[in-house]
Amino acid sequence: MNFDFSDDAKALSESARRMLAAHAGPEAARRIMESDAPYDAALWRQVVDLGLTAARVPEAHGGVGLSPEESCVLAEEFGRSLAPVPFLSTLLATEALLLAGSEAQQAKHLPGIADGSTIACHAWGEGANSPAAMPATRAEGGRLTGAKSPVADALAASLAVVTAAGEDGPALWLVDLKDAAVAPAATLDLVRKHGTITLSGTPAEPLGTPADYQRFLDRAAVILAFEAIGTAGAAMETAVAYAKDRVAFGQRIGRYQGVKHKCADMYIKLELARAHALYGAWAFAADADELRHAAAAARAASLDAVRFAAEENVQLHGGIGFTWESDCQFYYRRARQISAALGNRAFWADRLVRALEQRNRAAA
Repeated sequence: MNFDFSDDAKALSESARRMLAAHAGPEAARRIMESDAPYDAALWRQVVDLGLTAARVPEAHGGVGLSPEESCVLAEEFGRSLAPVPFLSTLLATEALLLAGSEAQQAKHLPGIADGSTIACHAWGEGANSPAAMPATRAEGGRLTGAKSPVADALAASLAVVTAAGEDGPALWLVDLKDAAVAPAATLDLVRKHGTITLSGTPAEPLGTPADYQRFLDRAAVILAFEAIGTAGAAMETAVAYAKDRVAFGQRIGRYQGVKHKCADMYIKLELARAHALYGAWAFAADADELRHAAAAARAASLDAVRFAAEENVQLHGGIGFTWESDCQFYYRRARQISAALGNRAFWADRLVRALEQRNRAAA
């Protein structure tokens, strides 16, 4: 059982990191934060030209047909770079179509995703409260009614994968956003713009079954765990670099035991999250029975890592870390957004417990 990524996945990761290091990062994030643009269109074109939107799309639909582990490595790089483009939202929609889409739905939407002309989002949340087992948004007669907010990249998207409750339970639906009302939504993350999607008897296509929805949640949790790891890693590297450079009382602050302990704790939480995420990536690629609890553990551990690293990065920078001019805010704000997207830590901890109980009952 090999939990490491393949050489091809590592090469793709390095290629994406080089491109994002040149065109994304805090400077690009600040530029988009201070503008009204929903995303960085020039960077999106670079992402498309590098073939990243086509990575998971099958060759029959104009893509490259790479494996799930490529989604994971790309999610980490986009999380690391704070890239202000709707890549992760479109990637989640791609995974939903690959998992649950009919041949007609895949043929209709995947070619546009591959060539970058279709931007998609995943409308899951319904306010700031913890997610309910049954969404308030209802599906009836092929139409959806309700409001989804905040939805990352909704202002840029033309296609939404919406979670809604039907007669058999919550499931995924495809919505053409030209039929819905989309308005800006205020969130703490000022770089990745969010919106509110209001559905008033809006036409929608069912995307798989309620069981497919639960399987999609597992896969999305693994992908977003890697996004969190990328952001946590960048926050930790920022803190360590500052500790090595900042001088106080005649010596660099990294020499102080208290600072060393904080950096060590960040590293430990990050590596623990990575171990869980790699297990989840293996289970995702193998479609293994362990995916349910591996995904939940990866999600919970990654949220612990990103929250801790983002907060300690601000603390280690002292007073400057709280200022508007400091780049620390980007990682802190993104960590809060990551923690709220796709359910909070309590949701995934509960899901982990239930998955382990089910496994133990089956083994008894």
